[in-house]
Amino acid sequence: QVQLVESGGGLVQAGGSLRLSCAASGRTFSSYAMGWFRQAPGKDREFVAAISWSGGTTYYADSVKGRFTISRDNAKATVYLQMNSLKPEDTAVHYCAARRHRVATIPTDFDSWGQGTQVTVSS
Repeated sequence: QVQLVESGGGLVQAGGSLRLSCAASGRTFSSYAMGWFRQAPGKDREFVAAISWSGGTTYYADSVKGRFTISRDNAKATVYLQMNSLKPEDTAVHYCAARRHRVATIPTDFDSWGQGTQVTVSS
C-alpha cells in the first residue's frame, strides 16, 4: 500500500478557488490510479474525480464537472485537485485515495486513503 497525505484545504468564499495536493510515499506511485472523494457531515462518502496511472484518463462527478480538474505529477508522486467556482455545497472533508492499476470511481475499490483535508465554502 501507499501512504497518502493531503494538504491545501481551508475556508474560501463562494466563487473562490482552492488547490488540494496529495503526496504519496513509495517508489511505485506511477502504477497507482488515484481518486478524490469527499464526505460532508451526515452524508456518505462520494466520488469527486479520478485519474489513471498515466494521467491520460480522468473522470468527474457531474456536480464538479467543468469546475474541478484532477492532475498528477508522477515525478513528484503527487496528485492535485484544482477547484474553481466553489459552492457552499462543496463543503466537506476531501480525501485522496489510491488503487493499483485501473482507475475506478467507487470508494470500496480503493485500498489506500489519506487522512482528509477540510474544505469550507461560505456563502
